[in-house]
Amino acid sequence: MLAVVKYGMANDQVELRDVPEPTIGPEDVLLEVRATGVCGSDVEQWRHNITYKVRVPYIMGHEFTGVIAQVGEGVEGWREGDEVVSETSAYVCGHCPYCRAGTYNLCPDRKGYGAHVDGAFTRFVRVPVRALHRKPANVSWAAAALTEPGCVAYNAVVVKSAPRPGEAAVVVGPGPIGLFALQVLRAVGATPLVLVGTAVDATRLELGRKLGAQVTVNVEEQDPVQVVLDLTGGYGAPLVVDAAGNSPALQQSLAMVARDGQITKVGWGPKPVGFSLDPLVGKAVRLQGSFSHTWRTWEAVLALYAAGTLDPEAMVTHRHSIREWRVAYEAMERREAVKAVLTPE
Repeated sequence: MLAVVKYGMANDQVELRDVPEPTIGPEDVLLEVRATGVCGSDVEQWRHNITYKVRVPYIMGHEFTGVIAQVGEGVEGWREGDEVVSETSAYVCGHCPYCRAGTYNLCPDRKGYGAHVDGAFTRFVRVPVRALHRKPANVSWAAAALTEPGCVAYNAVVVKSAPRPGEAAVVVGPGPIGLFALQVLRAVGATPLVLVGTAVDATRLELGRKLGAQVTVNVEEQDPVQVVLDLTGGYGAPLVVDAAGNSPALQQSLAMVARDGQITKVGWGPKPVGFSLDPLVGKAVRLQGSFSHTWRTWEAVLALYAAGTLDPEAMVTHRHSIREWRVAYEAMERREAVKAVLTPE
């Protein structure tokens, strides 16, 4: 079967290869992939601009959905032909304090698809039954492939933050995670909603307005801090979601967050901060990290997709076969695509 494989530890060491189909164990299913989303981390792996360890070669892709083609002998409650989505934790130990408490996304031994375990830019994937969720019938394959980024945003906004209906919230970074965070904030009633980006994010900022942002800010034309202060009578926003990850985004977040407010950082940024964090102390602000998701998050997000409360379909702007993986990666890199989805052969 054809697969998009990262084979080296340098820029552009990714290629299409013919690989064997995986075999499954007694507690696994063999999933026939229908669609897989291209994540910003896939582009970073392609460029080898990553801060986490990987072992090459491996098949890329971790945002996927498909049909069960085979079930292991110990699997109950699932059968061939079931339409499902899969979580991204390909392996967790199951016995550490985090796994026992249900926060297995924080398991020290966690291994993720498309980085530590062969992923889904191919036709078949081995999936442990614990990672499966049923795809709602009214959600398309492409939209279902975006469940994982929706869950990242839900975890950041609902689980790790405390948004309040009728109070302002800001999302810095209009990438897929930021746009999903915006939709979740809209769903819980936070208002006004401000979305911050740059000139290259024009398409994404426009989509953000359609998805619920009352105000969008291009930082090259306006000072986002002043915009937020003007909207809030000079007090700042009680919640800022940093979905950009870089140092300037965090510095702006500190300047625009209200006293006793919260900054939830979901965007990655490998470089040092490079500025004083004293405003965090002086304003008594909570700085919260957010990573990944759990079973309960997936069930909630799929219910919101099925109800039409969140709109993943609007995020899919580019569709390609895995033979066109480079076209999709380049569209994501240039931010022409809000979200690209690949289908197998």
